[in-house]
Amino acid sequence: MASRTPTSPRLDFGEPTTPYTAYAGIDELHSLQHPRSKEPAERTFIVATQVMELLFAQLRQEWTSAQHALRADDLAGATAALRRGLGVQDVLVGSWDLLATMTPVEFSAFRPYLGEASGFQSYAYLHLEFLLGNKHAPLLDLYAGHPRVHAELTETLNGPSLYDDVAALLARHGLSADAEGWTGIYRSSDPPQREFALFGELLLDVAERVSEWRRRHYTSVKRTMGAKPGTGGSSGLSWLQKAADQDVFPDLWSARNAL
Repeated sequence: MASRTPTSPRLDFGEPTTPYTAYAGIDELHSLQHPRSKEPAERTFIVATQVMELLFAQLRQEWTSAQHALRADDLAGATAALRRGLGVQDVLVGSWDLLATMTPVEFSAFRPYLGEASGFQSYAYLHLEFLLGNKHAPLLDLYAGHPRVHAELTETLNGPSLYDDVAALLARHGLSADAEGWTGIYRSSDPPQREFALFGELLLDVAERVSEWRRRHYTSVKRTMGAKPGTGGSSGLSWLQKAADQDVFPDLWSARNAL
């Protein structure tokens, strides 16, 4: 068979920019980094923050898609959405590598320019915490001046968590989502329950990645600023440690004690 002659990529599109640049908003994307200090590490900090924000929003979409599937008794659809989300979570955890080598001196050089800005104020991340069931209504006050965000967060706060939708699905099949219920599901040889057991393992994949992201956050802060108070007024390390120690989907973890 004759080999094909390689074709050179098209170079003239008759437009002021390339289709790639227009489609992905590349010009806008590269215009969003505005370091306020002369410390080179500040740009890395900004890029890492922006990457995480985009990934938070993508993960919210996947988890919300999983919820819609669960409500429709579509376990396969929920599984696909959560598996896509695992990839997002892996990149989120790896995003801390961008900040892993930042020294305390480098961070201190631009920290004053942060003012009271803190990742604690991320509404994209708060959506994820609400979806995990960590709901705290007073946090909505942060967004009282941002009607769209306030309304979306209020809806997530008042709606079912991801685990609530899992529990509702199991209840429709006569099963419980507490530790005892999961113990029975895992021990059962009934094919439908075996599917639920596999889904339980997928939920733990999600949970482990959430915990790993929190631990990496804690370690990153400990390495760059020690036990200083957080910029947003939190207690810093102790607040992050508490979050890192909190189990995600605790009933699934407790079921392990009886298996």
